[in-house]
Amino acid sequence: MEALLETTKFLENKIQSRPQIGIILGTGLGGLVNHVEITQSIPYGNIPNFPVSTVESHKGKLILGKIGGKEVIIMQGRFHYYEGYSMEQITFPVRVMKMLGVETLFVSNASGGLQPYMEVSDLMIITDHINLLPDNPLRGNPYPKLGPRFPDMSEAYDKALIQKAEEIALREHFHVHKGVYVSVAGPNLETKAEYKYLRIIGGDAVGMSTVPEIIVAKHQGMRCFAISVITDVGFEDKIKQVSLQEIIDAANKAEPAMTKIITELITWC
Repeated sequence: MEALLETTKFLENKIQSRPQIGIILGTGLGGLVNHVEITQSIPYGNIPNFPVSTVESHKGKLILGKIGGKEVIIMQGRFHYYEGYSMEQITFPVRVMKMLGVETLFVSNASGGLQPYMEVSDLMIITDHINLLPDNPLRGNPYPKLGPRFPDMSEAYDKALIQKAEEIALREHFHVHKGVYVSVAGPNLETKAEYKYLRIIGGDAVGMSTVPEIIVAKHQGMRCFAISVITDVGFEDKIKQVSLQEIIDAANKAEPAMTKIITELITWC
């Protein structure tokens, strides 16, 4: 709690007005910041108590500014369990966002598609998730002042935002799916047997992030919207070896459509 208060005070002294919207950008999706009226750009290393992103495709900057007239705070790069961070460290920025005044959280990620109808660079609006990470950010002392001990997760993703995102995608003729996101520890990609297992248990896409941040956001009563870029496909007939660069390239190809959906949602909400 002392760390949260210290970091919040540091950022409050940097910002001109309280942000309404929080955004977390995943692998290869940092270009959204090009659509922001930026007032501040702060490297994570300059922020007290912030972890530092160790993934080469994550810029590691906190961006403050406006989108569509709304005050936003953007993580250009996130933290992952596979980097060696604790769940508390991974979700620390979401706690800070809430203390700064954020009520709605938008999250993007790169993920592996699990369904035969998915293609590389498709988008998937997340409607639910399955948590296969080996820890939970609410384990231990969840600080009762921040939220309930047993938060309900039956509607983790906001239905109104999902419906509006579908309307935007339909109007713009974007190839967008809806589905269940499975979060795993990583950092290795899945085996063929694991892809099959994840599909059997109800997954539509698999990745290594997002769920911890959503859990903490819901714990604090925030509205949540999340979207995946399908950067590789793990269905039997479509599985092939992929490199990090290929994943980044696939995310970059889909980024304009994802950016359009998120910027319009922010203006709308």
